[in-house]
Amino acid sequence: MKNNDLLQDKQLPSTGISRRSFLKGLTGTAAGIGLSQIFNPALISALEKGLENHPVLWIQGQGCTGCSVSLLNSVEPTIKTILLDIISLQYHPTVMACEGETALENMYRVAKEYKGKFSLVVEGSIPLAANGKYCICGEMNHKEITMLDLTKELGEMAGSVLAVGTCAAYGGIPAAEGNLTQATGVTGVFEKFEIKTPVVNIPGCPPHPDWIVGSIAHLLTKGIPELDENGRPLLFFGENIHENCPYLEYFDEDIYSKTFTMKKGCRMEIGCKGPDTYADCFRRKWNSGMNWCVENAVCIGCVEPGFPDSSSPFYESA
Repeated sequence: MKNNDLLQDKQLPSTGISRRSFLKGLTGTAAGIGLSQIFNPALISALEKGLENHPVLWIQGQGCTGCSVSLLNSVEPTIKTILLDIISLQYHPTVMACEGETALENMYRVAKEYKGKFSLVVEGSIPLAANGKYCICGEMNHKEITMLDLTKELGEMAGSVLAVGTCAAYGGIPAAEGNLTQATGVTGVFEKFEIKTPVVNIPGCPPHPDWIVGSIAHLLTKGIPELDENGRPLLFFGENIHENCPYLEYFDEDIYSKTFTMKKGCRMEIGCKGPDTYADCFRRKWNSGMNWCVENAVCIGCVEPGFPDSSSPFYESA
């Protein structure tokens, strides 16, 4: 199936959302300023013509729920607009009121009804050991349903999959050295079980809300975005942190910070992993554009495969 087939299905209900209000929200606020950088005229035109109320199932495995919290911190568009108007969020263990078999039955009903036409969002890593029993997501008909079961079954039925957060993308902290669960990311599961559904990795610990919303907007209007070799949208993960760092001039002059409070000096000697990290944090910033990691401490490379082992110890130079 072509990437855009699931986006152009005319049977999906219209949102009723004001497109110009949505665009104004994207481009007229602090969070929107960051998002507006990914838009070109063609994408804006597509948004103005209308968005489909796209079915989304959001499942959670091994993780801290921080990726959901990050999305909930989206300022404009508001989380209500995102979850109820732009998409049709049919299942999310953290934000939904329903639970138990009733919630699971609805999830499977939506997956079957919109087979090949819904998006699956995966948060948290997936344990492979013990047939997935290190992470039980629920029970139906007196049978335990594991995160591995959900990822395989729903992944095969979905039109696209968003692996939100480094745990879902690459295994993250649950897959760090010493874990007993054989935790892995979505791609690891899909490769093992030969599942062909396209996957977009949106890593970060947690990912910026703009990265999540922007990827959803691109998926709805233009299809799967252009990805790098690690499955990440180049829209957000195509630029090197170090090469765009405000402290780069100090690196060129061999002036290095000795403490976090030292304002003049490159931070490589106190552990900054910016040279090996690709993301637009330096431009987009966090907390509604207020600050970002390097202004407060150092980059710990949380968007990269192998995190946290590959960037540990965080506060020592590589």
